[in-house]
Amino acid sequence: MSDRRSCRRSGTSRFGDVNANLKIAVPQIHENGGNGVDRSNGGPPARLTKADLQKRFRWDEFLAEKAITAVAFVSLAAIVLIFVFVFREAAPILAPAKHSTQETVQAPTEEEESYGDEALGEGARKLEQQSASKTSVENSGSEGEATWSNLLSVSWQPVGNQPKYGLWPLIVGSLKVTVIALLVAAPLAILAALFTSSFAPRWSREYIKPAIELLAGFPSVVVGFFALVTLATLMQDLFGYQYRLNVLLGGIAMALAVIPIVYTVAEDALMAVPKFMTEASLALGATRWQTALFVTLPAATPGVFAAVLLGFGRAFGETMIVLMATGNAALFSWSFIEPVRTMSATIGAEMAEVVFGETHYHVLFFIGAVLFVFTFVLNAIAEVFIRQRLLKRFRGAS
Repeated sequence: MSDRRSCRRSGTSRFGDVNANLKIAVPQIHENGGNGVDRSNGGPPARLTKADLQKRFRWDEFLAEKAITAVAFVSLAAIVLIFVFVFREAAPILAPAKHSTQETVQAPTEEEESYGDEALGEGARKLEQQSASKTSVENSGSEGEATWSNLLSVSWQPVGNQPKYGLWPLIVGSLKVTVIALLVAAPLAILAALFTSSFAPRWSREYIKPAIELLAGFPSVVVGFFALVTLATLMQDLFGYQYRLNVLLGGIAMALAVIPIVYTVAEDALMAVPKFMTEASLALGATRWQTALFVTLPAATPGVFAAVLLGFGRAFGETMIVLMATGNAALFSWSFIEPVRTMSATIGAEMAEVVFGETHYHVLFFIGAVLFVFTFVLNAIAEVFIRQRLLKRFRGAS
């Protein structure tokens, strides 16, 4: 009993000492000006005032923020100006001017006598000059016409008395090369990303990923030159087709440039899959391959699909590789072993030789506008409809 009483007495005395110390400490904090620091004994901060919470102005942060904002606006303005310039130069094709052939009414001239094939006097010469001038005016009028029926034809012959600006050979050629490039690049890149994210040891992943991504830094002209000199001969000897440069060669060469893009984005998407999903699959008895194919890959499908879309845009807009490896012949054919010409290669090959302001000049800019619109619409449809549906399907969204 005595021990309990002594403990109670000591406890009350201790609590009394604590209360006394608190009563002494609070006035000391107020005496220090309310800055939250007890200067007498160096204690921790007690409270923060409104002045302490205000953001301090710093010139370095202000200048960095304004510089980043300016760069962003300049980049956006440059992109908008490029689009405006392209569509402005292509506007004459959308609203072509009417060309009319002028026929001059001339007074009848006296034909001078002639013996055999020799004409006497200046009358015959004037008649020949007038007929030649009339023919040139009519040809110039036909050259200036780029109607929709001409643009939707299947012949691309921009040079001649009756130029033809059919876009179908260029559109079909671009699609054929892009499809082959994706059929070759997408499976290889996705499987490589699946291997490095799920099976490769950490030390090997540190070497494999930079080695594949290094291929994206190769200039397009180097890849095209490799396809033109080395790969074309090997493939012709292997398959035995007639044309050395064709769609198949261009698609395979294009796949070399598409693989790093698809691999990088797909690998990041696969690495972002939560670990508990793979661990739960392994805990239920699934093998590593089953987990990778049926758990990790479906969970990362939206990111993998975005990687394929980026690869499609890269292949569809490529210029130098298809210009050097596809034969650059505007043929309307569905064969994959014949030469072909793409829209981007047409712009790159003919823009330097065209006369400023002519119909051919505006048609090339119209091709650039079609290329932009086609890529934008396809990516928008894929993003809005397909990718969102994939997100709902694989992530269980309502």
